[in-house]
Amino acid sequence: MRVLSKSRFKLGLECPNKLYFTNDNTFANKKNEDSFLKALAQGGFQVEELARLHYPNGVFIDTEPKEYEKAVQLTKEVLNQENAVIYEAAFLIDGFYIRTDILEKKGNSIRLIEVKAKSFDPTDENLFIGKKGALVSGWKPYLFDLAFQKKVVQMAYPNFEVDAYLMMADKTKTASIDGLNQLFRVPLEGNPRTDIVKKISTIEEAGDSVLSEKNVDTIINAIIEGRYSYSENLNFSEAMLLFRNAYQEKKYLNWPTNFSTCKKCEFKTSPEDKEIGLLSGFEHCFGKQFNWTAKDFTTPNAMEIWNFRGGNLMEEKRLFMDDLVEDDFKINPAVDKISPSARQWIQVEKARKNDSTIYVEKEGLKAEMEKWKFPLHFIDFETSTVALPFTAGRSPYEQVAFQFSHHVYNENGTIGHQSEFISNTPGEFPNFIFARALQKALENDEGSIFRFATHENSILNAIIKQLEVSSEIDKLELIEFLKTITNSTKNSAQIWTGVRNMIDLNVIVKEYYYNPYTKGSNSIKTVLPAVLKYSSFLQHKYSQPLKLLTLSSKNFDENHIWLALLNNEVVNPYKMLPPLFEGWENIELDENISEMENISDGGAALTAYAKLQYQDMTEKERNEITSGLLKYCELDTLAMVMIYEHLKELTN
Repeated sequence: MRVLSKSRFKLGLECPNKLYFTNDNTFANKKNEDSFLKALAQGGFQVEELARLHYPNGVFIDTEPKEYEKAVQLTKEVLNQENAVIYEAAFLIDGFYIRTDILEKKGNSIRLIEVKAKSFDPTDENLFIGKKGALVSGWKPYLFDLAFQKKVVQMAYPNFEVDAYLMMADKTKTASIDGLNQLFRVPLEGNPRTDIVKKISTIEEAGDSVLSEKNVDTIINAIIEGRYSYSENLNFSEAMLLFRNAYQEKKYLNWPTNFSTCKKCEFKTSPEDKEIGLLSGFEHCFGKQFNWTAKDFTTPNAMEIWNFRGGNLMEEKRLFMDDLVEDDFKINPAVDKISPSARQWIQVEKARKNDSTIYVEKEGLKAEMEKWKFPLHFIDFETSTVALPFTAGRSPYEQVAFQFSHHVYNENGTIGHQSEFISNTPGEFPNFIFARALQKALENDEGSIFRFATHENSILNAIIKQLEVSSEIDKLELIEFLKTITNSTKNSAQIWTGVRNMIDLNVIVKEYYYNPYTKGSNSIKTVLPAVLKYSSFLQHKYSQPLKLLTLSSKNFDENHIWLALLNNEVVNPYKMLPPLFEGWENIELDENISEMENISDGGAALTAYAKLQYQDMTEKERNEITSGLLKYCELDTLAMVMIYEHLKELTN
């Protein structure tokens, strides 16, 4: 039986062509590999479990994923009762199939409650509908999802009165107990909805809940009635029928391509995907709609251009970089810098000429670097933000700064992993301890401080706000220090720029340097490999054991080598980080409760910190995960040092 579920309905709203690709597991899907998305999904299952405690004694419809008729029959039996609460109630009619998060029945009235890990402010009058009367775009997927559910329930049970609600994390609430997040443990394997480990059985044990309900029935009815469309060519009723028929018939809808949507398409293949026979949905669309050949897919195209919206290029069928002209970018030159529009055109020109040489505004970069004061400090933070707070007194998605790494580059060229901080104690709110450790690390000189992108500045702004309402004895001193190394954000009540405001190395790269190997990306995980691929100086230096370098490390032994060459290509240093629990005996591994294997990206670091909140973790396992986090974060700041060394190399 082929049915249109609510997840497939939502996918179709993103792009109807995606229904064809999700219909066939031979198509690659990058979202399945995204560690950040996996971490977010775990948070969603935790919120759902807490929400169920608001409606105790519910009947869980426990069936296998494709046991549609069995699930529907079990649901029907419970609905025959006068009053009932059902978790994962199942409804199937005319090829439409849904499982509802929570359903409460009283007589002929049904409360349909969709649980989301998303946060909201209940005092926001324009939460769902903007001031101009249109649906707020960020809420459309959630509202159309709920509209789909309500419509299917109404079709299956036309005599019931159905009201639609969202239950979400409430920004105005705070947790009243420590460890709320860890009361619901999501297993790595198995079904997270059925195999989640609950440490409590009543809502009272969770203290004051951080979840609230919002009645959205009026908006949901308006969507069902067609008063709101998801996009210009996609209203609700048409979408339901179109998606169902396409999915059941395994039909490719040939929906018109869209520059921004196609640019972010997850159905693309890497060389590794192609080696194992996976197909590209992106190539399927452009092969069908634009007659692209295999050669065309290796030809540079406009969707690869950094921060480029594309205008009418789809309609004009001018998608290859060879088709573009300077007027497409409205180039606004900057003196001794690379303006955003000029950067785009540089990328185009180099791609068209197959030119792999870097572009650098040498004089401007040199003048900028001469302003920097030694010793140079390179800082990276690891942070967490979760729907269910780790500690009492904290709100959903409040920022938690649990780790930093700090490298120093001295004027004589020596490099030291100067200091680091990590909080691995369950139930500890680390932010103020973090701020004190950061102050201690940076207060001994006036050297320039570097970050990569805006994250560190945003986190310190959040800590300033937390300090302002805290009872910390030294809060004024800490706030004063943090303001010396930051600048205020857009939503700050006060405006400031610190005398040692952190220099954003990401901005330096954007304004003075372009490396074709990045293909327009400016994330540190892309810039570092590109820099290493280009710089023979860095390749030679960091392919030597640590003991031969003028470089100290707090987490790696003297024989560690940062870089390796495989088939004359530099192996990404993040892929050389050692796995967790290397050399452990099976009997020891069986006792582990974290279920982690490695920490080599930000998503894994988020997950690792959440695991460290487990009270019953053994000291040995806690130390191993802590060690993995320290190694990962140390590499983040060393990566910044390597990028700096490359820029220094270019300007000398």
